[in-house]
Amino acid sequence: MTGRIIDQVRASKLPSNMMQFAARGALQVPPAENIEILVHLARHNKVFGDLARMTLAGWDEKASRDAASDPQTSAEVLDYFISPDNLRPSLLPALLENPTVPEGKLIKLALSATRETIDIMLKSPRVLASTAVLQALSSSPYLKREELEELKKSVTAHKAAAASVAPESGTPAATQTASETPAPAPTSETDEQFDDEDGTVAAYLNDHMHDIQAEGDKPFQAIGGIVELLGEDYFPVLDVADAPEPVAPSKPEAVAPRAPAAAKKQAAPDGKRENALQKINHLDVKGRIQLALKGNKEERSLLIRDGTKVVALAVLEAPKLSDGEVEKFASQKNVLEAVLRQIPLKRRFMKNYKVVRNLVGNPRTPLDLGLGLMKNLLIADLKNLSGNKEVSETIRKLAMKMYKQKLDAANKK
Repeated sequence: MTGRIIDQVRASKLPSNMMQFAARGALQVPPAENIEILVHLARHNKVFGDLARMTLAGWDEKASRDAASDPQTSAEVLDYFISPDNLRPSLLPALLENPTVPEGKLIKLALSATRETIDIMLKSPRVLASTAVLQALSSSPYLKREELEELKKSVTAHKAAAASVAPESGTPAATQTASETPAPAPTSETDEQFDDEDGTVAAYLNDHMHDIQAEGDKPFQAIGGIVELLGEDYFPVLDVADAPEPVAPSKPEAVAPRAPAAAKKQAAPDGKRENALQKINHLDVKGRIQLALKGNKEERSLLIRDGTKVVALAVLEAPKLSDGEVEKFASQKNVLEAVLRQIPLKRRFMKNYKVVRNLVGNPRTPLDLGLGLMKNLLIADLKNLSGNKEVSETIRKLAMKMYKQKLDAANKK
Protein backbone atom coordinates (compact mmCIF):
# COMPACT_ATOMS: atom_id res chain seq x y z
CA MET A 1 0.00 0.00 0.00
CA THR A 2 2.78 2.37 1.03
CA GLY A 3 4.75 1.57 -2.10
CA ARG A 4 1.74 2.49 -4.19
CA ILE A 5 1.36 5.78 -2.30
CA ILE A 6 4.99 6.67 -3.03
CA ASP A 7 4.49 5.83 -6.67
CA GLN A 8 1.37 7.99 -6.79
CA VAL A 9 3.20 10.87 -5.14
CA ARG A 10 6.01 10.59 -7.67
CA ALA A 11 3.49 10.57 -10.49
CA SER A 12 1.50 13.46 -8.91
CA LYS A 13 -1.62 11.30 -9.15
CA LEU A 14 -2.87 11.89 -5.61
CA PRO A 15 -5.67 14.43 -5.10
CA SER A 16 -4.53 17.90 -4.08
CA ASN A 17 -5.69 17.50 -0.48
CA MET A 18 -3.78 14.22 -0.17
CA MET A 19 -0.64 15.81 -1.63
CA GLN A 20 -0.95 18.52 1.00
CA PHE A 21 -1.24 15.86 3.72
CA ALA A 22 1.87 14.24 2.29
CA ALA A 23 3.78 17.54 2.38
CA ARG A 24 2.80 17.93 6.04
CA GLY A 25 4.00 14.39 6.83
CA ALA A 26 0.47 13.41 7.80
CA LEU A 27 0.13 10.23 5.74
CA GLN A 28 -0.36 7.04 7.72
CA VAL A 29 2.92 5.41 6.73
CA PRO A 30 6.09 4.48 8.67
CA PRO A 31 8.38 7.44 9.52
CA ALA A 32 11.15 6.37 7.13
CA GLU A 33 8.71 6.18 4.22
CA ASN A 34 7.17 9.49 5.21
CA ILE A 35 10.66 11.01 4.99
CA GLU A 36 11.16 9.52 1.52
CA ILE A 37 7.88 11.04 0.34
CA LEU A 38 8.76 14.42 1.89
CA VAL A 39 12.21 14.49 0.26
CA HIS A 40 10.71 13.70 -3.14
CA LEU A 41 8.19 16.53 -2.76
CA ALA A 42 10.86 18.93 -1.47
CA ARG A 43 13.03 18.28 -4.50
CA HIS A 44 10.58 17.83 -7.33
CA ASN A 45 7.19 19.36 -6.51
CA LYS A 46 6.83 23.08 -7.21
CA VAL A 47 3.45 23.39 -5.47
CA PHE A 48 4.14 21.58 -2.21
CA GLY A 49 7.95 21.67 -2.19
CA ASP A 50 8.29 24.56 0.26
CA LEU A 51 5.84 23.00 2.70
CA ALA A 52 7.67 19.65 2.49
CA ARG A 53 11.01 21.34 3.21
CA MET A 54 9.56 23.06 6.27
CA THR A 55 8.14 19.76 7.47
CA LEU A 56 11.51 18.02 7.03
CA ALA A 57 13.32 20.80 8.89
CA GLY A 58 11.19 20.13 11.97
CA TRP A 59 10.83 16.37 11.56
CA ASP A 60 11.26 14.14 14.60
CA GLU A 61 14.98 13.97 15.34
CA LYS A 62 15.07 10.29 16.29
CA ALA A 63 13.26 9.24 13.13
CA SER A 64 15.53 11.46 11.05
CA ARG A 65 18.64 10.06 12.73
CA ASP A 66 17.45 6.50 12.18
CA ALA A 67 16.99 7.23 8.48
CA ALA A 68 20.38 8.94 8.28
CA SER A 69 22.17 5.93 9.78
CA ASP A 70 20.29 3.20 7.89
CA PRO A 71 22.23 1.83 4.87
CA GLN A 72 18.89 0.89 3.32
CA THR A 73 17.70 4.51 3.21
CA SER A 74 17.32 5.70 -0.37
CA ALA A 75 20.19 7.62 -1.94
CA GLU A 76 17.88 10.58 -2.59
CA VAL A 77 17.07 10.94 1.11
CA LEU A 78 20.71 10.66 2.19
CA ASP A 79 21.77 13.14 -0.48
CA TYR A 80 19.11 15.58 0.75
CA PHE A 81 20.18 15.23 4.39
CA ILE A 82 23.90 15.79 3.71
CA SER A 83 23.37 18.74 1.38
CA PRO A 84 24.80 21.91 3.03
CA ASP A 85 21.46 23.65 2.47
CA ASN A 86 19.54 21.06 4.50
CA LEU A 87 22.17 19.68 6.86
CA ARG A 88 21.13 19.30 10.49
CA PRO A 89 24.20 19.02 12.76
CA SER A 90 22.46 16.42 14.93
CA LEU A 91 22.22 14.07 11.92
CA LEU A 92 25.78 14.55 10.67
CA PRO A 93 27.51 11.89 12.84
CA ALA A 94 25.09 9.24 11.54
CA LEU A 95 25.48 10.41 7.94
CA LEU A 96 29.28 10.34 8.13
CA GLU A 97 29.32 6.71 9.26
CA ASN A 98 26.63 5.50 6.85
CA PRO A 99 28.48 3.44 4.21
CA THR A 100 25.77 4.23 1.64
CA VAL A 101 26.78 7.91 1.65
CA PRO A 102 29.46 8.14 -1.08
CA GLU A 103 32.89 9.36 -0.09
CA GLY A 104 32.58 12.02 -2.77
CA LYS A 105 29.75 13.61 -0.77
CA LEU A 106 31.99 13.74 2.29
CA ILE A 107 34.71 15.43 0.25
CA LYS A 108 32.28 18.08 -0.99
CA LEU A 109 31.04 18.62 2.57
CA ALA A 110 34.63 18.96 3.83
CA LEU A 111 35.40 21.61 1.23
CA SER A 112 32.55 23.82 2.41
CA ALA A 113 32.56 22.86 6.10
CA THR A 114 31.66 25.41 8.75
CA ARG A 115 33.38 25.45 12.13
CA GLU A 116 30.59 23.36 13.65
CA THR A 117 30.79 20.83 10.83
CA ILE A 118 34.57 20.55 11.23
CA ASP A 119 34.19 19.73 14.93
CA ILE A 120 31.85 16.87 14.07
CA MET A 121 33.90 15.55 11.14
CA LEU A 122 37.10 15.42 13.20
CA LYS A 123 35.36 12.98 15.56
CA SER A 124 34.27 10.64 12.77
CA PRO A 125 36.22 7.35 12.44
CA ARG A 126 35.31 7.18 8.74
CA VAL A 127 36.59 10.69 8.07
CA LEU A 128 39.80 10.09 10.00
CA ALA A 129 40.40 6.92 7.97
CA SER A 130 39.98 8.62 4.58
CA THR A 131 42.99 10.33 3.01
CA ALA A 132 40.83 12.07 0.40
CA VAL A 133 38.40 13.53 2.93
CA LEU A 134 41.20 14.63 5.26
CA GLN A 135 42.98 16.32 2.38
CA ALA A 136 39.82 18.19 1.40
CA LEU A 137 39.22 19.16 5.03
CA SER A 138 42.77 20.46 5.39
CA SER A 139 42.00 23.23 2.88
CA SER A 140 39.34 24.77 5.15
CA PRO A 141 40.14 28.28 6.37
CA TYR A 142 38.27 27.49 9.59
CA LEU A 143 40.83 24.95 10.80
CA LYS A 144 42.85 25.73 13.87
CA ARG A 145 46.63 25.44 13.61
CA GLU A 146 46.83 22.36 15.83
CA GLU A 147 44.05 20.67 13.87
CA LEU A 148 45.86 21.30 10.60
CA GLU A 149 49.03 19.76 12.01
CA GLU A 150 47.13 16.66 13.11
CA LEU A 151 45.52 16.34 9.67
CA LYS A 152 48.90 16.59 7.98
CA LYS A 153 50.26 13.85 10.24
CA SER A 154 47.24 11.65 9.52
CA VAL A 155 47.56 12.11 5.75
CA THR A 156 51.27 11.27 5.92
CA ALA A 157 50.52 8.19 8.03
CA HIS A 158 47.86 7.01 5.56
CA LYS A 159 50.29 7.43 2.68
CA ALA A 160 52.99 5.55 4.51
CA ALA A 161 50.61 2.73 5.39
CA ALA A 162 49.41 2.48 1.80
CA ALA A 163 52.99 2.40 0.53
CA SER A 164 53.95 -0.36 2.96
CA VAL A 165 51.24 -2.72 1.67
CA ALA A 166 51.28 -1.77 -2.03
CA PRO A 167 52.29 -4.82 -4.16
CA GLU A 168 54.52 -2.78 -6.45
CA SER A 169 56.31 -1.07 -3.63
CA GLY A 170 58.88 -2.80 -1.51
CA THR A 171 59.63 0.22 0.58
CA PRO A 172 58.38 -0.17 4.16
CA ALA A 173 56.83 2.75 5.94
CA ALA A 174 59.85 3.16 8.19
CA THR A 175 62.14 4.03 5.26
CA GLN A 176 60.32 7.10 4.03
CA THR A 177 62.63 9.98 3.22
CA ALA A 178 62.87 13.23 5.04
CA SER A 179 61.03 14.93 2.17
CA GLU A 180 57.94 12.87 3.01
CA THR A 181 57.81 14.28 6.51
CA PRO A 182 55.59 17.32 6.79
CA ALA A 183 57.47 20.45 7.61
CA PRO A 184 56.17 22.25 10.66
CA ALA A 185 54.00 25.28 10.07
CA PRO A 186 55.63 28.60 10.79
CA THR A 187 55.67 29.23 14.51
CA SER A 188 55.84 32.97 14.34
CA GLU A 189 52.98 34.97 12.92
CA THR A 190 53.12 38.73 12.95
CA ASP A 191 49.69 40.24 12.62
CA GLU A 192 49.50 43.07 10.10
CA GLN A 193 50.04 46.40 11.76
CA PHE A 194 47.74 49.23 10.73
CA ASP A 195 48.52 52.91 10.57
CA ASP A 196 46.08 54.57 12.97
CA GLU A 197 47.41 58.10 12.96
CA ASP A 198 43.90 59.47 12.58
CA GLY A 199 42.74 57.52 15.63
CA THR A 200 39.89 55.80 13.75
CA VAL A 201 40.58 52.35 15.19
CA ALA A 202 41.20 53.57 18.75
CA ALA A 203 38.03 55.65 18.72
CA TYR A 204 35.88 52.80 17.42
CA LEU A 205 37.31 50.32 19.91
CA ASN A 206 36.70 52.75 22.75
CA ASP A 207 33.13 53.58 21.65
CA HIS A 208 32.20 49.90 21.32
CA MET A 209 34.16 48.50 24.24
CA HIS A 210 31.16 46.82 25.86
CA ASP A 211 29.99 45.24 22.61
CA ILE A 212 33.47 43.87 21.95
CA GLN A 213 33.72 42.42 25.45
CA ALA A 214 30.28 40.82 25.05
CA GLU A 215 31.38 39.04 21.87
CA GLY A 216 34.41 37.52 23.58
CA ASP A 217 36.47 35.36 21.20
CA LYS A 218 33.67 34.84 18.69
CA PRO A 219 35.22 33.60 15.42
CA PHE A 220 34.43 34.85 11.94
CA GLN A 221 31.26 33.28 10.56
CA ALA A 222 29.97 34.59 7.26
CA ILE A 223 26.25 35.35 6.94
CA GLY A 224 24.94 32.88 4.37
CA GLY A 225 27.77 30.40 4.90
CA ILE A 226 31.14 29.84 3.28
CA VAL A 227 29.76 28.59 -0.05
CA GLU A 228 27.71 31.76 -0.56
CA LEU A 229 30.66 33.83 0.57
CA LEU A 230 33.12 32.46 -1.98
CA GLY A 231 30.74 31.22 -4.66
CA GLU A 232 29.76 27.79 -5.96
CA ASP A 233 32.70 27.71 -8.40
CA TYR A 234 35.10 27.86 -5.47
CA PHE A 235 33.90 24.45 -4.24
CA PRO A 236 33.81 22.00 -7.17
CA VAL A 237 31.77 18.82 -6.88
CA LEU A 238 34.21 15.95 -6.65
CA ASP A 239 33.80 12.24 -7.10
CA VAL A 240 36.03 9.85 -5.20
CA ALA A 241 37.97 9.15 -8.37
CA ASP A 242 38.61 12.87 -8.75
CA ALA A 243 39.59 13.40 -5.14
CA PRO A 244 42.57 15.74 -4.77
CA GLU A 245 45.95 14.16 -4.23
CA PRO A 246 47.54 15.01 -0.88
CA VAL A 247 49.57 18.17 -1.19
CA ALA A 248 53.29 17.58 -0.97
CA PRO A 249 54.29 18.12 2.67
CA SER A 250 57.33 20.08 1.52
CA LYS A 251 54.97 22.93 0.57
CA PRO A 252 53.08 23.72 3.78
CA GLU A 253 51.88 27.03 2.41
CA ALA A 254 49.53 25.17 0.05
CA VAL A 255 47.44 23.87 2.93
CA ALA A 256 48.26 26.16 5.84
CA PRO A 257 45.26 28.16 7.07
CA ARG A 258 47.30 31.34 7.07
CA ALA A 259 50.21 31.58 4.68
CA PRO A 260 53.18 33.82 5.49
CA ALA A 261 53.36 37.09 3.58
CA ALA A 262 56.14 35.81 1.34
CA ALA A 263 54.07 32.82 0.28
CA LYS A 264 50.95 34.77 -0.70
CA LYS A 265 52.49 35.89 -3.98
CA GLN A 266 53.03 32.23 -4.96
CA ALA A 267 49.40 31.23 -4.40
CA ALA A 268 47.21 29.65 -7.04
CA PRO A 269 45.00 31.85 -9.24
CA ASP A 270 42.29 31.87 -6.57
CA GLY A 271 44.84 32.08 -3.77
CA LYS A 272 44.35 35.78 -3.16
CA ARG A 273 40.71 35.36 -2.27
CA GLU A 274 41.47 32.33 -0.13
CA ASN A 275 44.32 34.02 1.69
CA ALA A 276 42.14 37.01 2.54
CA LEU A 277 39.58 34.71 4.12
CA GLN A 278 42.23 32.70 5.95
CA LYS A 279 43.74 35.91 7.27
CA ILE A 280 40.38 37.07 8.58
CA ASN A 281 39.64 33.68 10.10
CA HIS A 282 42.71 33.89 12.32
CA LEU A 283 41.84 37.29 13.74
CA ASP A 284 39.89 37.86 16.94
CA VAL A 285 37.09 40.42 17.15
CA LYS A 286 39.44 43.37 17.74
CA GLY A 287 41.71 42.26 14.91
CA ARG A 288 38.79 42.01 12.50
CA ILE A 289 37.60 45.48 13.53
CA GLN A 290 41.03 46.90 12.74
CA LEU A 291 40.99 45.17 9.36
CA ALA A 292 37.47 46.42 8.66
CA LEU A 293 38.57 50.00 9.33
CA LYS A 294 42.02 49.93 7.72
CA GLY A 295 41.99 46.97 5.32
CA ASN A 296 41.44 46.88 1.58
CA LYS A 297 38.29 46.57 -0.52
CA GLU A 298 38.43 42.77 -0.71
CA GLU A 299 38.73 42.44 3.06
CA ARG A 300 35.83 44.84 3.61
CA SER A 301 33.69 42.82 1.19
CA LEU A 302 34.23 39.78 3.41
CA LEU A 303 33.93 41.48 6.78
CA ILE A 304 30.64 43.22 5.91
CA ARG A 305 29.17 39.70 6.04
CA ASP A 306 30.62 38.96 9.48
CA GLY A 307 27.97 37.57 11.81
CA THR A 308 29.50 39.62 14.63
CA LYS A 309 27.61 42.91 14.46
CA VAL A 310 30.32 45.13 15.92
CA VAL A 311 32.72 43.93 13.20
CA ALA A 312 30.30 44.29 10.28
CA LEU A 313 29.32 47.81 11.36
CA ALA A 314 32.99 48.80 11.56
CA VAL A 315 33.20 48.38 7.77
CA LEU A 316 30.77 51.28 7.34
CA GLU A 317 33.16 53.50 9.34
CA ALA A 318 36.19 52.74 7.15
CA PRO A 319 37.79 55.98 5.88
CA LYS A 320 38.52 54.43 2.47
CA LEU A 321 35.03 52.99 1.96
CA SER A 322 33.80 53.97 -1.51
CA ASP A 323 30.30 54.81 -2.68
CA GLY A 324 30.40 51.82 -5.03
CA GLU A 325 31.01 49.47 -2.11
CA VAL A 326 28.08 50.90 -0.17
CA GLU A 327 25.85 50.54 -3.22
CA LYS A 328 26.73 46.85 -3.27
CA PHE A 329 26.25 46.42 0.48
CA ALA A 330 22.79 48.00 0.23
CA SER A 331 21.66 45.33 -2.23
CA GLN A 332 23.18 42.30 -0.46
CA LYS A 333 20.95 39.68 1.10
CA ASN A 334 23.76 38.07 3.09
CA VAL A 335 24.43 40.84 5.60
CA LEU A 336 23.03 41.50 9.04
CA GLU A 337 19.87 43.55 9.32
CA ALA A 338 21.86 45.92 11.52
CA VAL A 339 24.09 46.77 8.54
CA LEU A 340 21.10 47.72 6.39
CA ARG A 341 19.70 49.84 9.23
CA GLN A 342 23.00 51.62 9.75
CA ILE A 343 23.50 52.71 6.13
CA PRO A 344 20.63 55.27 6.09
CA LEU A 345 22.04 56.86 9.27
CA LYS A 346 25.01 58.12 7.26
CA ARG A 347 24.08 61.31 5.41
CA ARG A 348 26.88 60.71 2.92
CA PHE A 349 25.37 57.39 1.88
CA MET A 350 21.86 58.79 1.57
CA LYS A 351 23.05 61.40 -0.93
CA ASN A 352 23.70 58.48 -3.30
CA TYR A 353 20.44 57.64 -5.08
CA LYS A 354 21.64 54.14 -6.01
CA VAL A 355 22.10 53.31 -2.32
CA VAL A 356 18.52 54.37 -1.55
CA ARG A 357 17.13 52.43 -4.52
CA ASN A 358 19.12 49.29 -3.63
CA LEU A 359 17.97 49.39 -0.02
CA VAL A 360 14.30 49.61 -0.95
CA GLY A 361 14.66 46.80 -3.48
CA ASN A 362 16.55 44.51 -1.08
CA PRO A 363 14.17 41.86 0.33
CA ARG A 364 16.31 41.69 3.47
CA THR A 365 15.78 45.38 4.26
CA PRO A 366 13.40 45.75 7.25
CA LEU A 367 9.88 46.69 6.13
CA ASP A 368 9.71 49.90 8.16
CA LEU A 369 13.00 51.09 6.67
CA GLY A 370 11.97 50.27 3.10
CA LEU A 371 8.63 52.04 3.47
CA GLY A 372 10.32 55.16 4.81
CA LEU A 373 12.77 55.36 1.90
CA MET A 374 10.27 54.77 -0.91
CA LYS A 375 9.25 58.42 -1.12
CA ASN A 376 12.70 59.17 -2.54
CA LEU A 377 12.38 56.84 -5.53
CA LEU A 378 11.91 58.03 -9.09
CA ILE A 379 8.75 57.10 -10.97
CA ALA A 380 10.49 54.50 -13.17
CA ASP A 381 11.98 52.74 -10.13
CA LEU A 382 8.62 52.74 -8.36
CA LYS A 383 7.12 50.96 -11.36
CA ASN A 384 9.92 48.38 -11.37
CA LEU A 385 9.57 47.89 -7.63
CA SER A 386 5.84 47.25 -7.92
CA GLY A 387 6.63 44.20 -10.04
CA ASN A 388 9.54 42.91 -7.92
CA LYS A 389 8.28 39.64 -6.43
CA GLU A 390 11.27 39.33 -4.12
CA VAL A 391 10.12 42.20 -1.90
CA SER A 392 7.06 42.06 0.34
CA GLU A 393 3.55 42.55 -0.98
CA THR A 394 3.21 45.66 1.17
CA ILE A 395 6.18 47.26 -0.58
CA ARG A 396 4.84 46.29 -4.00
CA LYS A 397 1.37 47.69 -3.35
CA LEU A 398 2.65 50.96 -1.96
CA ALA A 399 5.10 51.27 -4.85
CA MET A 400 2.24 50.88 -7.33
CA LYS A 401 0.14 53.44 -5.45
CA MET A 402 2.97 55.97 -5.36
CA TYR A 403 3.76 55.29 -9.03
CA LYS A 404 0.21 56.10 -10.05
CA GLN A 405 0.17 59.21 -7.89
CA LYS A 406 3.42 60.52 -9.37
CA LEU A 407 2.30 59.59 -12.87
CA ASP A 408 -0.97 61.50 -12.45
CA ALA A 409 0.90 64.49 -11.05
CA ALA A 410 3.29 64.47 -14.00
CA ASN A 411 0.43 64.29 -16.50
CA LYS A 412 -1.28 67.31 -14.97
CA LYS A 413 1.73 69.51 -15.54
